[in-house]
Amino acid sequence: SVSDPVFFLFLRLLVAFLGAAVIQSSTFAGWFAEKAIDSNRGFQQLNTTCTSTLNESNPWWRLDLLDVYRVSEVVITSRNDSYAEQINGAEIRIGNSLENNGSNNPICAVISTIPAGESYNFTCNGMVGHYVIIHIPGDWKILSLCEVEVYGYLAVGAAIQSSTSEDWIAEKAIDRGLQQLYAGCSSTLSETNPWWRLDLHHIYRVNRVVVTNRNDCCAERINGAEIRIGNSLENNGSNNPICAVIPAIPAGESYSYSCGGMEGRYVNLIIPGDMKTLTLCEVKFKSSNDLTDSAMRENVLKQVRERNDFDSHY
Repeated sequence: SVSDPVFFLFLRLLVAFLGAAVIQSSTFAGWFAEKAIDSNRGFQQLNTTCTSTLNESNPWWRLDLLDVYRVSEVVITSRNDSYAEQINGAEIRIGNSLENNGSNNPICAVISTIPAGESYNFTCNGMVGHYVIIHIPGDWKILSLCEVEVYGYLAVGAAIQSSTSEDWIAEKAIDRGLQQLYAGCSSTLSETNPWWRLDLHHIYRVNRVVVTNRNDCCAERINGAEIRIGNSLENNGSNNPICAVIPAIPAGESYSYSCGGMEGRYVNLIIPGDMKTLTLCEVKFKSSNDLTDSAMRENVLKQVRERNDFDSHY
């Protein structure tokens, strides 16, 4: 099951896929690359709803997500005939590079086998990337896919802060760097009214913000920080309405703050006062667009299928 509750924009992904740049290393007959994202797992009409490369060295299939996403899970459906073993050994790779047709990107998972006609889930733990690549290394290989489903959320990387201490850049508050403090946390300099801001690119109803404090000295520096959500950039976004004030967070712990569906494009954290330093080891969000609920996800899929049916008639 999909475990990460942060901005599960599966609808956005699926709609994007309808016009996305999907490609494969070669094509057998009419088994085009696009057929792996047609919302049809290919159980009834295998040859019209699945992809297939030719028999070749290192066949690959690649999907351009059109933006940078944090991918939580990839679901692969195997073909439903006697050639299901053609998926064996396939690598799921996610990243931003097109070097070697994207096959040099980091690996999410290696597919040992998927029984004929079944769908297997592979957890990618929020790997960041513009591309999802399925690749089988080796000679005389055929890559066939009946469906590739990608679950994730925008890697809203437009993070900025009022100043930066050494390499503790703003983006590190959204990179899941909980184990490596100096590699995974953001920090401003000591200054008046330090702030950190994330541009969500769109207006969301924010239900909850989870803040993780640093796990060493100085945990008290978070005390008094305000979480603000809104659409204004006046005073660097620090004039937007307050969701919560953080009295304290113990070192290394994560505290959750309810925002009750506040609407906004920007999420700001600010500590008012002189000689303050704002350090954040992780900031996570949960919005009303959350699709972790299976019923909501199925409703979204239904809407996409209906859109596909409409487009096919007009």
